[in-house]
Amino acid sequence: MKVSELGEFGLIARLAEALAAQPTADSASRLAVGIGDDAAVWRIDGGALIATTDTLVAGVHFLPERTPWRDLGWKALAVNVSDVAAMGGTPDFALVTLGLPKDTPVAEIDELYAGLAEAGEAYGVSITGGDIVRAPTFFISVALMGYASVDASGEPLVMRRSAAQAGNLLAVSGSLGGAAAGLHALQQGCAGMEALIQRHLRPAARLQSGRTAREAGVRCAIDVSDGLLQDLGQICRASDVGAAVRRDALPIDPALAAAFEAKETLRYAVAGGEDYELLITVSEEAAERLGPHAVLAGTSLTRIGRVISGKGILVQTKKGRISIPYKGFEHFGSSSNSRRQR
Repeated sequence: MKVSELGEFGLIARLAEALAAQPTADSASRLAVGIGDDAAVWRIDGGALIATTDTLVAGVHFLPERTPWRDLGWKALAVNVSDVAAMGGTPDFALVTLGLPKDTPVAEIDELYAGLAEAGEAYGVSITGGDIVRAPTFFISVALMGYASVDASGEPLVMRRSAAQAGNLLAVSGSLGGAAAGLHALQQGCAGMEALIQRHLRPAARLQSGRTAREAGVRCAIDVSDGLLQDLGQICRASDVGAAVRRDALPIDPALAAAFEAKETLRYAVAGGEDYELLITVSEEAAERLGPHAVLAGTSLTRIGRVISGKGILVQTKKGRISIPYKGFEHFGSSSNSRRQR
């Protein structure tokens, strides 16, 4: 069997099964959240440690000939911060690994690190080291550490994909589809779409929104990196629930809606990926604590449906319920979205 036949998520499940047989160590007893969430979480004295990592590869995750190196540095850190935001935690420090072809201009790496430094300042992250290796293709991999508080029993106060319950409201921060449309504009050299291109090049991690949601009692969240339906499916599988989404409630990026036809707009919104908005499930009580104005730490929060019993995702339209055959990004699969550049 090849990994293309198994698929990204099938491979993750296989690796998790292999690691389940490893000898039990003291660290294992302190592990609160392991494989299958936005980040791993360990209990430590008086708090909890959050760890995540993400890699950007030239030609797979970004267009090397059209992506400014400074923007790439920003994005490499911001996508990791977004994972910590989805847990409701606070990022702290990062390690950076570079894979460099030997003829890489030093000036490009200077720009890359200028972007990393900008993102570090914006999100309160110190970059404290890493590794450099020679590679046939450029890549940058960031490992980010953060922290979360704990309750009176020592359990980490974090949001998890597995905490959705039937009856919860579904809500998403910000707007959807802009990043994927920005990639299209970048690929095609479209004029007048700078706002969309910037959403692709410089995503904003919803860090304060994540913390605010967690403090209000939200228990379940994921960042929209692989497409709304793909990531909602991750919540449904982890929580053993289904979801009903209202098509007319989806917060479409205004610049996207102005530039593309409705069919394309919907495709970008539900399957485009890389918006890095927060998708949360929230009880009625927690929704009241978030406030009546549907704003989460300065970012709009839109109710798009509900968690339901059963399995699968239903999309509700004015004419009834339909299943939209769009899929988000999956490494090794045949799907295509903003994270696949080839």
